[in-house]
Amino acid sequence: MSKSDKKLLIVDDDHIIRDSLSEFLSIEGYECGKADSFGNAIKELELGEYHIVITDVNMPESNGFELLKLIRKRYPHIVTIIITGYGTIESAVEAIKMGAYDYLTKPIVDDEIRMVIARACEQQSLLEENRSLKKQLKQKQGIDNIVGQDPKMLRIYDLIESVSESKATVLITGKSGTGKSMFARAIHQRSDRCDKPFVEVSCGALPETLLDSELFGHAKGAFTGAVNDKEGKFLAANGGTIFLDEINSATPAFQLKLLRVLQERQFEPVGSNVTKSIDVRVVLATNQDLQNEVTEGRFREDLFYRINVVTLEIPLLKERMSDVLLLADRFLRMQCNNHGKKMSGFAEDVILAMESYLWPGNVRELENAIERGVVLGKTHLIELHNMPNALVDHAQANPARDTEMVVECPRSLKNLLEVPEKRFIEEALRKNNWNRQLTAEQLEINRTTLYKKIKRYNLESEHSDVN
Repeated sequence: MSKSDKKLLIVDDDHIIRDSLSEFLSIEGYECGKADSFGNAIKELELGEYHIVITDVNMPESNGFELLKLIRKRYPHIVTIIITGYGTIESAVEAIKMGAYDYLTKPIVDDEIRMVIARACEQQSLLEENRSLKKQLKQKQGIDNIVGQDPKMLRIYDLIESVSESKATVLITGKSGTGKSMFARAIHQRSDRCDKPFVEVSCGALPETLLDSELFGHAKGAFTGAVNDKEGKFLAANGGTIFLDEINSATPAFQLKLLRVLQERQFEPVGSNVTKSIDVRVVLATNQDLQNEVTEGRFREDLFYRINVVTLEIPLLKERMSDVLLLADRFLRMQCNNHGKKMSGFAEDVILAMESYLWPGNVRELENAIERGVVLGKTHLIELHNMPNALVDHAQANPARDTEMVVECPRSLKNLLEVPEKRFIEEALRKNNWNRQLTAEQLEINRTTLYKKIKRYNLESEHSDVN
């Protein structure tokens, strides 16, 4: 960003100082605004997009330190420089502690203000870049980044909206690859803790001997190799959210400690008698049936009921096949951007294969398949021979039966989604010997809805008399 892109606000009740600084900095190439009081400075900040504020300490109504406080609270991307005619070491230290970038005394020397403003511009650019990255990260990790229109997904969205603002513990269940971490982040981003830390810990990836230390920290000398005090993940997440993935793999000792943390929000680091208090939202995930783990004696019953307050059950991808093409399109755009490719879609045989393949690795497998297709692709379409072997083998073992329809079908999203829906209804009818009642129960829709879809897709055939 050039000098002309940086807008400076000069706040001083002395019009000579105010005008001379403005004239000098304008000659230097900066755009300058002026204010003669605290109140007028606030009005200027509300009206214009300022990057740097140069403010005097002593002004009518309120002083420069009060303006600094307000800027830090409302406009954290603005860099503030304090100037005064009565400078002391104490006031300079106070200004820096409160967040001022620099502190100058009058009379202002041209070379000094020139150098300070140049450095302040660099600092402001870094703040702006950081703000932009945080915004992008929030968009990437928020609920808007989760793709799905299946009724099961719509219920999950509603549940996330309902639970995000509370402090309730959330348990996310689902097989590997269904995106449990993304849902945990979405809960955090929709909460009033979104500006605080989100700390993720995979309990299954840590050895039993390190899990306690990693989460609760340890005191110096607690064990061999503990040469310093360590904070731990719970303290690192203080004020925010901690996400404990694969909680089903936690040891009995750790389960007992976690139960206390959830009940009292207190714990002691390993090797320490000092009790730590925390304010943390806890979200947990499991890829196993915890109720069964309780029955088998591998998971504490009291902990299970303590964490099973609100449960999000993430469906397998094969249970929401109508979302496959939506997800594929999102991953295609994302991976093209990541790898600098320009691809517009998928070849017809790839679409048919993706619609009928059951995706045992769930959403993660689909994303990896799309990335492979983008990396290896040589044309504007992802082609079948560039996809993983499992998908290629599936396509070859299950040749398309609806070739005429596919060729003639306009490729709108609605029509694309109708293709797998018809195939799944037909398959379900065939497996249930064309019994509509059993098929409706299996598909979790009512019989009237099933009958309408049978008519829409012309599936009545010789079996239409079967109930």
